[in-house]
Amino acid sequence: MLNDDLLKQIEFIKEIDKLKYIQRRTKLLNSDRCENDAEHSWHLAMMAIVLAGHSNATVDILKVVKMVLIHDIVEIDAGDTFIYDTAKNHTNTDEELLAAKRIFGLLPTEQAADFIAIWEEFEAGETSEAKFARSMDRLEPLLQNVSNNGGTWREFDVDYAKVYHKKKVIADGAEAIWQYADQLLNESVDKGILKRQ
Repeated sequence: MLNDDLLKQIEFIKEIDKLKYIQRRTKLLNSDRCENDAEHSWHLAMMAIVLAGHSNATVDILKVVKMVLIHDIVEIDAGDTFIYDTAKNHTNTDEELLAAKRIFGLLPTEQAADFIAIWEEFEAGETSEAKFARSMDRLEPLLQNVSNNGGTWREFDVDYAKVYHKKKVIADGAEAIWQYADQLLNESVDKGILKRQ
């Protein structure tokens, strides 16, 4: 007889394959193809491992990797909300919490509770791990937009002040990375790919 926990875990694994179909607005580096959530999560995990030495505090890197791999799974149900969307608030946590409970609830009880707790910690953004994970989440699309001559900033007429406001969160987790990101933003203004209003 097959182990019940194993069957639940396999169901979860099959369910999260849907993350590969959730399209983001941001395009891959130097590309006109939109990134999907699975690609985004993988890239953040690699970034976290590579850039961990720049975190403001010592972090449990495995926990950070779990956060960045888990954080967007809720978008299977809730969908991806564009960070600069003016019609829908990006922090739609009630809708996302329902999604977290359903999707992570496919797992065995203890594992489901662990995944929900990690997702909630990321969303709250208060621990050193969450701050660093959120820094990675804000840095990746910045790099993509710079590589794509303004990318979604240009496409959706997003100005410097809005980008700066969303990206300054990077400093909470990695001040050195924020200094780099801030320089990229200013260079983007100088190049005319990000407008000051």
